[in-house]
Amino acid sequence: MQAVNLQGVTDWLISGAQSARRVDEFVIETCQRMIDGGLPLSRVGVFVTTLHPNMVGRNFIWRRGSGVTMGSMAYGSEESDDYLSSPLATVFEQGLEVRRRLLDEKVGNSPFLAEMRASGATDYIALPLHMSDGEIHASSWMTQHAEGFSDAQIDGLRSLMPSLTRMIEIWLLRRTAAGLLDNYVGARAGARILAGQIRRGHTESMHAAIWLSDLRGFTPLSDRLSSEAVVDVLNTYFDCQVPAILDNGGEVLKFMGDGLLAVFPITDKEGDTATVCRRVLEAARACRASVAAMSYAYERETLDNFRFGLALHVGKVLYGNIGGGDRLDFTCIGPAVNLAARIEKITGRLNRTVLASTEFASHVDAGWTDLGLFSVAGFSAAERVYGLADETPATNGARQPQSSASAS
Repeated sequence: MQAVNLQGVTDWLISGAQSARRVDEFVIETCQRMIDGGLPLSRVGVFVTTLHPNMVGRNFIWRRGSGVTMGSMAYGSEESDDYLSSPLATVFEQGLEVRRRLLDEKVGNSPFLAEMRASGATDYIALPLHMSDGEIHASSWMTQHAEGFSDAQIDGLRSLMPSLTRMIEIWLLRRTAAGLLDNYVGARAGARILAGQIRRGHTESMHAAIWLSDLRGFTPLSDRLSSEAVVDVLNTYFDCQVPAILDNGGEVLKFMGDGLLAVFPITDKEGDTATVCRRVLEAARACRASVAAMSYAYERETLDNFRFGLALHVGKVLYGNIGGGDRLDFTCIGPAVNLAARIEKITGRLNRTVLASTEFASHVDAGWTDLGLFSVAGFSAAERVYGLADETPATNGARQPQSSASAS
């Protein structure tokens, strides 16, 4: 059996593992260096909990000859039978290592270990990762060597844990920061903030299609529902829009009560103005259908017939940091945004869902209906607005959510 010498791995980790620029590269290079140091690894897993609104944690699984797969653990997975019967539960909850020599003993009630043994694994050890803040994460190490891990190899693994854990903690903090920024300010804004665009007044101009929407009848609806129900309705309503916006190249910048502001950048990378506007219109049609199909069960009634207004415009916006004191907001402002907000108000007056400015409508042929000129507060010239030909006030129905027959 190959002698174990992991000092080179330790030195590389302590120096910051600078040859690995991405987390998958880090995992791959770490495992390869450990193999070169005498560890007969066949499968390695790193499991970390994280601060994220949609997942309890992430996992990074390396398989010899197959690279790394990255996955997420949904909220509630920590209560599943698979997790509770796995060695990882002991590591996370008690901070203890778990060793299973898969050829020498039964694997107990763990379907995972039974599957690994059937695939050829001979030895398994799960080791805790003790973070500097006291939190405990987990790692798992497997081999298919006929004799399993030797005592020297297990000792070598243990000796690597402090330096490996520090580097994993650094990667975890980076991913957590990036993930939270993505969730709260959007991917592009988050990238700009992490890149150093953090000073107040630090802005840049952007040519973009602008999306500004608002839920109809929200004020009377919020007056009759409980606060918890209002939050549920808003989340359901935004779920009808956000996926379509993101899928079509947009970025959600802000939720303003029942309002939503998004931009679709127009750059050489994103496509010309006509291409971007076609994607925006595709997202608008998808959202219109989703909101029309939306319903919400409240006490003994079902609320449906939800409607919203959406203004589409194209123009130049200022994109960056605005605020006062120690509180900043990364958003976009400018006359183009103001015009979109004014057009959104006209959707309610006309009982229309989607309205487009002259600038937006000129870039995409959607069989627009010219709805005429409207004076716009704050603008010297009237603005001509356009509606979709397949949408009339009659097809829009009532403006406020209605309740269907009460359940018996």
